[in-house]
Amino acid sequence: MAVILEDRPIEKVREEVIDTLIYNYSHGIISDQAFERRLDQAMESSNHQQIVDLARDLEQPKDTQYSAEKERQFNVNYSPSTSDETDTIVNVLGGSTRSGQWSVPKEVRIITILGGADIDFTDAIFTTPNVRVRIFCLLGGNDFSVPENVNVVSKAFCVLGGIDNTAPSIASRQAPTIIIEGFVLLGGVDIKVKRTIKEKFVAFANQMKSMFNDKT
Repeated sequence: MAVILEDRPIEKVREEVIDTLIYNYSHGIISDQAFERRLDQAMESSNHQQIVDLARDLEQPKDTQYSAEKERQFNVNYSPSTSDETDTIVNVLGGSTRSGQWSVPKEVRIITILGGADIDFTDAIFTTPNVRVRIFCLLGGNDFSVPENVNVVSKAFCVLGGIDNTAPSIASRQAPTIIIEGFVLLGGVDIKVKRTIKEKFVAFANQMKSMFNDKT
């Protein structure tokens, strides 16, 4: 016997409908305006039936390439390969950037004095489920960019400065957790999501549309 719609987890229902919207948009069945309008409604609605109705007139995804590409794009980059236990970044009267596909060790130590560090975890390759970032910031600033599908915990102690954490901690228990701790004096720490989940959906849909158009 099928489970009634209202008893299904709403996030699972939402995911299935968004998959259908992306699939139909990428295959040219609905326009970009219709796709973004329905995507907004699917993400904002808390009603099972309203969400399902957004894709009632559309074809269901039936392309294995779509599923494989989605898995690659939306899962956290994870590799059990060995990496250094710690990585130390020192910025004195200067700055540094860490971005792209870099292997994240178990512990990252950042010392910033009259300088700054920009650490981007968006495309990083996680090698351990728990990453500890220890910071010492004096008259400087540290900016952290994280993907939405990781958990972020901020434990840093701040004096005459500020810590702004706008990254959500709502990922699954199996997702990596980044713990940021340490001491900030006359400085600042900014923790944010580089791209929202909607922006990732739109970018993925446009990528799939280009991929399918190249085959025609």
